[in-house]
Amino acid sequence: MTPKADSVSVRVPGSTSNCGSGFDTLGLALNLYNTVRLTRDPGPVARPAGASDSRASEMVAAAVAALSRASGAAPFGFIYRIEGDVPVARGLGSSVTVIAGVLAGLALLQGYPLERRKLVGLVTDIEGHPDNASAGVLGGFCVSRTDPATGAYVETMRFEVPADVAFVVASPPVELVTKESRGALPEALPFFDAVKSVNAASYLVAAFASRDYAQLRHVSADFIHEPYRLARIPGGRDAISSGIAEGAWTGWLSGSGSSVLCVCERGKSATVASAMASAFTRVSMASDIRVLAADNQGLVIEA
Repeated sequence: MTPKADSVSVRVPGSTSNCGSGFDTLGLALNLYNTVRLTRDPGPVARPAGASDSRASEMVAAAVAALSRASGAAPFGFIYRIEGDVPVARGLGSSVTVIAGVLAGLALLQGYPLERRKLVGLVTDIEGHPDNASAGVLGGFCVSRTDPATGAYVETMRFEVPADVAFVVASPPVELVTKESRGALPEALPFFDAVKSVNAASYLVAAFASRDYAQLRHVSADFIHEPYRLARIPGGRDAISSGIAEGAWTGWLSGSGSSVLCVCERGKSATVASAMASAFTRVSMASDIRVLAADNQGLVIEA
C-alpha cells in the first residue's frame, strides 16, 4: 500500500481529440495545462478552495464516485483547487484535466495504487470515450481502442511528437459542451462518407507513427462529425482552410469545438495563426490564438 499523503498537486495537459476522422479514438496532448490541488479536510465531503462552478463540482463528484468503486474505500473530505490555462468547453480536453487530476490525486491521498492504464480506463468510463482521456494521462499522440461490445477502454498505442511540429489553435468565444454537441450528429452516415473517413484517419495515424508529417497534406477532410459541428461555429471551417492555404499540413475541429486547429512546421506557425485569426475576423468573431507543441509527458504528480 502506498503511504498516504495530506496534499498533492497534479498537472494535466489539455488535448485535441478526434484529429479529423479519428472520432472517439485519436487524441493528442498539448502543452497547455491545468493543475488540480487536493488537500485532506476533516469535513465529510469535497469542497472547493474558492468559487467553483457547477460543472467542476459535477466532475469532482464523478471522480470521487469512480475511485470509491474501484478501490472499495469510502470517500473522505478534501479541499480542491483547479487552476490553469485550459479553456472550458472549447474542445481542448478541460474536463479530462479535472477528472484525471482529481482521480490521480485522490488515489495518492487514499494510498490506492493506480497505474496509468487503469487511470485512463476510469476517466474513459466517466467521459464515455478514451481520446482525450488517453492523451491527458499518457501524453503524445494516442490511438486508443475500446471493446466493440461494451465500449470499455482496452489499450492505447502512443507516439511522441517533436517540438518542431506546431499546433496552431484558434478558439472563438463560443462554449460547446461535448455531450450536448453530440445531439447535432446524425444517427446514420452514408456508406461512402464512412469509407472516406476511415481512409483519412488511417493515413493520419500512419503519418504520426512514421513521423513523416508532410504526409498530413494528403489527409482529406472528415465526413463523420465535422460537417455537422462546424456549421455551428461561424468562421471555423474558413479558419482551417485559410491556415492550410498559408502552409499548414492539415487542420481539424478540436474535439467538438469551438476551437479549430492547424498542424504545421514551427517556422510557419505565425503566418498560419494570422490567417486563422483573419478568418474569424471576417465574420466579426474574435478568437484566442495559441501556438502550441505536443506534450509527451502526460499527467505529472508535482507534489
